[in-house]
Amino acid sequence: MANDKQYWFPAKRYGWGWGLPSSWQGWIVLCTYIALVGLGFFVFPPDKQLGLYLAYVGVLTVLLVAVCWLKGEPPRWRWGGDGST
Repeated sequence: MANDKQYWFPAKRYGWGWGLPSSWQGWIVLCTYIALVGLGFFVFPPDKQLGLYLAYVGVLTVLLVAVCWLKGEPPRWRWGGDGST
């Protein structure tokens, strides 16, 4: 089946959003996000530049959510089960 889409981020079983990555590309994205947040801790020390650090993490988080939206399963509220409801 050539039309099967490989999602990088599967949907959570309960609630709205995505779970841990299901492909190596998703893991690269998540690890890069974590590394950049950690790097920002040294570039914008929160004890001296809290506003800049929060803005930096906010931008990174928006980018992560955008990648999840584009490469993950379509988000919707889930109540568990097989995902058909």
